[in-house]
Amino acid sequence: VQLQASGGGLVQAGGSLRLSCVASGRTFSNNAVGWFRQAPGKERDIVASISWNGGITTYADSVKGRFTISRDRAKNTVYLQMNSLKPEDTAVYYCASWLSSYGNSNTPRYWGQGTQVTVSS
Repeated sequence: VQLQASGGGLVQAGGSLRLSCVASGRTFSNNAVGWFRQAPGKERDIVASISWNGGITTYADSVKGRFTISRDRAKNTVYLQMNSLKPEDTAVYYCASWLSSYGNSNTPRYWGQGTQVTVSS
């Protein structure tokens, strides 16, 4: 499975962006997918995850109420809607897919290339 993340960019604080993660080579419609981010000098952290059918979503405390993860299984795409962006959201965002149907603490098997999100104050 190849994952392609897109939608990053430069936005002012308070603005919005929507990231997309498209799978190719093989469907990931039966797999959990997550969005991760890594800021310069920091570890990569999970931002959100979604189960295979979208029934279960999880969020990092820092983004709850501002970010929404969703998926369109027919389009083999997972989205991350990011609202009320803050400068501390600045990072490279990666999408990743587990082999399982539900996200877990294991490292996902497949990773996209990352998309830069920069939030100016």
